[in-house]
Parts: sequence; C-alpha cells; structure tokens
Amino acid sequence: MKIQVDEKMIDTDEQGFLCNMSDWSKEFAEEIARRDGIELFVDHWELIGYFRDYHDENQRNPTMHSMVRTLGKSKGSRFHDQKAYEKHIYDLFPTDPIHELCKLAGLPMPPPDT
Repeated sequence: MKIQVDEKMIDTDEQGFLCNMSDWSKEFAEEIARRDGIELFVDHWELIGYFRDYHDENQRNPTMHSMVRTLGKSKGSRFHDQKAYEKHIYDLFPTDPIHELCKLAGLPMPPPDT
C-alpha cells in the first residue's frame, strides 16, 4: 500500500506500518494519525520519540511494561503510580497503544503478545 506524504509516496503494509523504516518522518506520523483518527498532542509526540529512541538503542520495540516502568517514574513525570500512567497511555491510544505507537514511530509491527 502506498501513502502520500507531502510529495512523496511511502510504502506501507496493509495496516500502515512502514516497509522501510528510513521513510519515517513527522509528516508520516501525522498522516497515519489522521487516518487512524488520532489528534497528536505533546504527550503523543513524547511517546513516539520514546519508541524511536528505545528502538535505536535496543534494536527492538519497547513493551507496555518497559514504557510504563521507565516513563511513568521518570523525573518530572506527573505520574508516580504505574497504573495511573498506563491508564493515561490508554486514554491517548484507546485501542492498542503499543501497536499504534510502533506504527506512528515507523517501527516494525510488534509481536501479538506485547
């Protein structure tokens, strides 16, 4: 499947995951979010950035557990309870946060059990 982002045609699979991770851009994420009915705010972008950084450092996608453990307790976070932070993530991405974040961050599709 091809998605037009600005003047460039980007190859994705049927679910919108990039075929080539180097095609990722902020504009790509915005187009995917638009198609998926998500309005991106600061908290969304922070999570997208976290996913991209995590993947760069670990060569794998983060899990919900690693994300909640790391970001929910990070310095300056308004969440001190991991369950409250996980609820916040589900408020941002109600259906499947890990799946949606991987797609928006231009990462491979996560395995079904994450």
